[in-house]
Amino acid sequence: MDGLLYHGGQGHGAQRLDRDGFNTDIRCAKQAASTRVVASKSYLNPKTEAFIAAIETPVTLIQAGSSLKFLRIAEGAADLYPRLAPTCEWDTAAAQAVLEGAGGSVTQLDGSPVIYGKSGILNPHFVAQAD
Repeated sequence: MDGLLYHGGQGHGAQRLDRDGFNTDIRCAKQAASTRVVASKSYLNPKTEAFIAAIETPVTLIQAGSSLKFLRIAEGAADLYPRLAPTCEWDTAAAQAVLEGAGGSVTQLDGSPVIYGKSGILNPHFVAQAD
């Protein structure tokens, strides 16, 4: 994304390194007045639309590609990413580490953690969010 490098992990914090070599700490930051939801145009299916419709605060929809959604939350530019369509482990693992380092979380719809290294490569439906 624009020549930026993100790194982080749970218990390690999260940083963004720019082209000039400047390293910036990043942190999730929820807004109080509205919920900024990141989603894909191609995966804005009825399940995702229903999930978003159930949010009790006003919603601002932000379009972003793949793991960039996690990074938007990690930087404080978005609050929530519901993913109710297929993804693979390699689509999410690194960005999840950065989000968790920035104080966010990724859980299955029932609140349990997303597990990696299982027998199948598909992720369950999940919600990534600023905590």
